[in-house]
Amino acid sequence: MAIHLGQNSYGESRVRLLRVARQEGRHDIRELNISIRFEGDFETAHTKGDNSKILPADTMKNAVYALARQHSVEPVEEFGLHLMDQFVTYNAQVSRVHIAIEETPWSRLPLGGKPHASTFTRNGDERRTAQLTGTREGTTIRSGIRNLVVLKTSNAQFEKFMRDPFTTLKDEKNQILATVIEADWLYPNADDEDVQFGPMWHGVRQMLLETFAEHKSLSLQHTLYAMGETVLNNFDNVREIHLSLPKKHFDLIDLDPLGMDNPSSVFLPTEEPQGSIEATLRKD
Repeated sequence: MAIHLGQNSYGESRVRLLRVARQEGRHDIRELNISIRFEGDFETAHTKGDNSKILPADTMKNAVYALARQHSVEPVEEFGLHLMDQFVTYNAQVSRVHIAIEETPWSRLPLGGKPHASTFTRNGDERRTAQLTGTREGTTIRSGIRNLVVLKTSNAQFEKFMRDPFTTLKDEKNQILATVIEADWLYPNADDEDVQFGPMWHGVRQMLLETFAEHKSLSLQHTLYAMGETVLNNFDNVREIHLSLPKKHFDLIDLDPLGMDNPSSVFLPTEEPQGSIEATLRKD
């Protein structure tokens, strides 16, 4: 029986660093978590134990730290391009490199009504992300957001949905709409010098939040589409956007047994189960 090696890769994950940029009277920090994965000509390592084409994963980690010393890590997309250039240039055996970067945002501690120059607080669970896939022909870049929690108490309903014998949900004319935004968007050309990754990321994030807040939602699918459509219509440098919006449930508590009404005032937050809604929107 002939056995053939299929798709394979290797790399280093969860390379963590905190980069401090020190200026007179002000410090800036960036906390990153980076994963690197190589695809290429590694068959003999699997079949013969020949490691001559294997760059140690430990070297990938060292490259991250060395380049973080030589370059700014902001924006994360440009730092990813520095890593991509390093790995593609010095590894002829590698055909494709995948780099995933996750940034944990920090903000300045307010002190005396002003942001402190060198003390910071962590901004919850939200993360900024970047995913780069590169070959010698070019690199694709997707920027993104994870764990951005949002909730609104008006302008949201869910009615006239399909029913079957097991349906118990009633029409909701004024529901709490809550989700955790996960989004990533594709740039048409990683080499386009007109793409300002930092301002673009903040602009897309703000537009997603504003659309969620202002959209008259008939369903979470309806709002997802409106959010993606608004981003694509307003940012020429975004070719497509993928959104994942899990439905977080807040159930109206029945106070009838206590002899009280509940005019959409008291709710029970539930973690599980939760709805799962996601879609990709693309420009023609």
